[in-house]
Amino acid sequence: MSKIIIGIHGLANKSRRPVLKQWWRDSIAEGLRHNEGIAQPRFRFEMVYWADLLYRRPLHDDPAFNFDKLYNKEPYYAAKKSDLKRYNDRWLDRVRAEGTEILGRGLEAVKDTLGVGRIADALLARVLRDLAFYWDRSRKIRGRDDVLRPAEDVLNAECWDALVAQKQHEICLIAHSMGSIISYNVLRDLGRTDLAVNVSHYVTIGSPLGLAHVKSKTRETRWDNKVRTPTIVTERWVNFSDRRDPVAFDTHLADDYGPNALGVRVVDDLVLNDYAMDDPNPHKSYGYLRTPEVSALVASFLR
Repeated sequence: MSKIIIGIHGLANKSRRPVLKQWWRDSIAEGLRHNEGIAQPRFRFEMVYWADLLYRRPLHDDPAFNFDKLYNKEPYYAAKKSDLKRYNDRWLDRVRAEGTEILGRGLEAVKDTLGVGRIADALLARVLRDLAFYWDRSRKIRGRDDVLRPAEDVLNAECWDALVAQKQHEICLIAHSMGSIISYNVLRDLGRTDLAVNVSHYVTIGSPLGLAHVKSKTRETRWDNKVRTPTIVTERWVNFSDRRDPVAFDTHLADDYGPNALGVRVVDDLVLNDYAMDDPNPHKSYGYLRTPEVSALVASFLR
């Protein structure tokens, strides 16, 4: 069985599909060259692209129109090899992880006791607009079939169709930011209906899946009211996060997401996201995709 890497992007508007797909591919290849010594990386790559379903016009990178609101101020760029550093785990990281988990449980308990879920929803709407839109069943958008449906159904369908279309391949699915929420829900659903889809490696980068409000919302959509590794993930689920990434505030998912029937459990790995244009952005997908830790996983999958 041949292998393929499928990426699904995250929050906010994006460049056109072919541009974003190429930049993701370039980021992965850059990491394989610098970190794994693979001079000419070769791999099949497809992109789950849903930005055009939420935004009328894509971002552009034309410097002649850098005053335009749609000008992309954070495109892909090649990093210096010296900037791609491996994260050195420290005992303090575990202390921080446990503290974040306790804080998250406390906030969730207060929310349930006082009925302040609407406050969290309002905050989410301001900070993560797309994610709030995704969970609002009253908000409908047009899918590729031009039919109005809830945003959650339309965006899930994009990921579902991409995975089913590649069922003849062994899949490494890399999901960034909100893409990790979409892909998680789709993988759970696929596990009940189409076990022929073979996702051997599930990779989440800059994921908000550990946030208390996100876990609560995710549980609400599951028939068993549990969060765990999706059934069709057969070998590995690795969650990569940068401690400075505000979207991945809870960097450790292993405390919350149980194993699947195969015993596959999420493994958390801290990384250093090097991406910086005018300012550092430790949430940027390109930076995650070329970290030494992600490169090592991708190389092992391709082997």
